[in-house]
Amino acid sequence: MPGSDLAVDVAGRWKGADRAVLLAHGAGADRNAKTLVSVAEALAVAGVPSLRFDYPYRSAGRKSPDRPVVLDTATRSAAAELARRSKLPPERLVLGGRSMGGRYCSMVVADESEPVAALGVLLLGYPLHPAGKPDRARVEHLGRLDLPALFVSGTRDALAGRADLTSAVKKVPGAVTLHWLESADHGFRPLKSSGRTSDDVLDEVARVTTEWVTALR
Repeated sequence: MPGSDLAVDVAGRWKGADRAVLLAHGAGADRNAKTLVSVAEALAVAGVPSLRFDYPYRSAGRKSPDRPVVLDTATRSAAAELARRSKLPPERLVLGGRSMGGRYCSMVVADESEPVAALGVLLLGYPLHPAGKPDRARVEHLGRLDLPALFVSGTRDALAGRADLTSAVKKVPGAVTLHWLESADHGFRPLKSSGRTSDDVLDEVARVTTEWVTALR
């Protein structure tokens, strides 16, 4: 059974849904990351079911991410599991997540030899480059993302500066929505001086994501 070996959590009702969302976690988190849970709960209220999953290294209790081939395979398995549970065709599924997870979703969708079909790609804190290595931009596959894409990033994200990310998304041939979280860093934490709390930012992420997902046609 596709994806049956993955640790997953679901939110929302499958029956009657015309779309569903895959939420993949970042490198230092798991499927219960606050951002993913907040987004899943907001989507469920809007009538959109979602599935969160753990990559193998997290299920095994390890902190270091799996090799790229393992992350790729797990992302594909999770997408297949979402399709199985929702009983929707791949073209009705939004694939995405936080940082590394969102990046791998975008990579399997844009794969040159075996692309995974999707309704759209959700990128919450896209890691444009590794920490401290701005010269290693992860943009090779962006030119093959011929579908709607939502990028939600903090204005203080050290892994994706505002000017650099704004320039990079121009490579995407699909319809791009770029939403900036004022004063937030890569972990979506705002400056205290902004007067905003982390919960305020998560509420914004959940709202923006839900509005975008439900508007897709």
